Amino acid sequence: MAKENSSFDIVAEADLQEVDNAVNQTKKEILQRYDFKGSKASIEYNRTEKKITLIGDDDFKLRALKDIFATRLAKRGVSIKLLIFKEPEKVLGGCFQQMVDLVSGIPREKAKEITGIIKKLGLKVQVQIEGEKIRVFSPKKDNLQFVITHLRKIDFPIALTFCNYR
Repeated sequence: MAKENSSFDIVAEADLQEVDNAVNQTKKEILQRYDFKGSKASIEYNRTEKKITLIGDDDFKLRALKDIFATRLAKRGVSIKLLIFKEPEKVLGGCFQQMVDLVSGIPREKAKEITGIIKKLGLKVQVQIEGEKIRVFSPKKDNLQFVITHLRKIDFPIALTFCNYR
């Protein structure tokens, strides 16, 4: 009887509920902070498009808002590497607006780089790119755990999440 392969997936996705919670906490903090009293600073989250809009009266307030949001995300276990910050731009009324995109999936070239790293380990594992995620198979769970441990030690430009461990 053939032994069943164990597997796990490597993805780059944020927990959307945690992002939503961080946005709500940021909104509450903006309302309570003295330096934001009477300002037009705001943060909006479009969950379906995975976009966040930061608006500040000036560059200083925009950076402060960005820092508050980053702190709230970190406390909720969401990596800042999952955010792509666009250049701030001036909008009507002299305010500054900054768009933030949430990363969804591993880009093809990064996926190839990750599979190369896994193959160089010399373990009996099979790696396959499936769209925007990577699946790793092995008959030995110890090999899979070693791969996860090894990848966590490497500082990638995108945050990797390991899920569907079977």
